[in-house]
Amino acid sequence: MSDRPSIVRIRLKKGSWEVEIECEETKIKETIESVLSGLSTVPEIESEVPKKSKGALTCRRLIENLWAEGWFSTPKRLGDVHDELARRGYHYNRTSVSHSLAELVRENLLTRLGTQRSYRYVQKKPPLAPSD
Repeated sequence: MSDRPSIVRIRLKKGSWEVEIECEETKIKETIESVLSGLSTVPEIESEVPKKSKGALTCRRLIENLWAEGWFSTPKRLGDVHDELARRGYHYNRTSVSHSLAELVRENLLTRLGTQRSYRYVQKKPPLAPSD
């Protein structure tokens, strides 16, 4: 048998920082204390990307908003949805849009017509009409 100490991998989060460290099992406490004290001396860096709030507009949420507006009352292609989001100032890649549309199809909000690579998406359930 080897007398080498076992190596442990630990992931720590503090504020906006996330650190992954590897150390010998016998030095866990010492290493963690050292890392945490080092992080307390590093200033927080402001991200240029706005932080997501509780009601952040994800690709899926934006597509749900289109659905709520009745935008899907006529069949739309993936490209139509992608272009509409871009027109409104939201630039998601087509893969993100496609995955969000597929989720909404699975949840029966939308249905898709056609065949693979030429699907058209249309509302399955109409948005609730505002009460009078």
